[in-house]
Amino acid sequence: MLSIRRIKRLFLYEIVRGLALTFMYMFRRKVTINYPYEKGPLSPRSRGEHALRRYPNGEERCIACKLCEAICPAQAITIESEPREDGSRRTTRYDLDMTKCIYCGLCQEACPVDAIVEGPNFEYATETHEELIYNKERLLANGDRWEAEIAANLDADARYR
Repeated sequence: MLSIRRIKRLFLYEIVRGLALTFMYMFRRKVTINYPYEKGPLSPRSRGEHALRRYPNGEERCIACKLCEAICPAQAITIESEPREDGSRRTTRYDLDMTKCIYCGLCQEACPVDAIVEGPNFEYATETHEELIYNKERLLANGDRWEAEIAANLDADARYR
């Protein structure tokens, strides 16, 4: 008496089933995108290149509270500040070593004024290590470049914060 196992082996059941699955997907719409030229959708919570934001009047948001520096588990952030004439503090130096950063998002969550954020840009490959050490000017330039998308992402995510 032939068992079911031997019958399946005789008729190459697994191969026929695999070919049927292949033919089923062969005639469906393709889901592959041509990456450098087409980009897929990004989540509002995606974590990319860091940026420092400004207020609409052009003043930088960072108040030098150093919470982001304190909470960073990789110790990738270095901040120096000095008091201004009106008694508030502003940063004189804000360095971020992207080679140390683990993209945990804790700096963004700790910031009380949404000054440091992780923006939507994830295409920032470089050839040297020095290019991945961001200073205050570069972080502010990133914020200026991506401000519209960053603000939209923060608005979309506001319900969950």
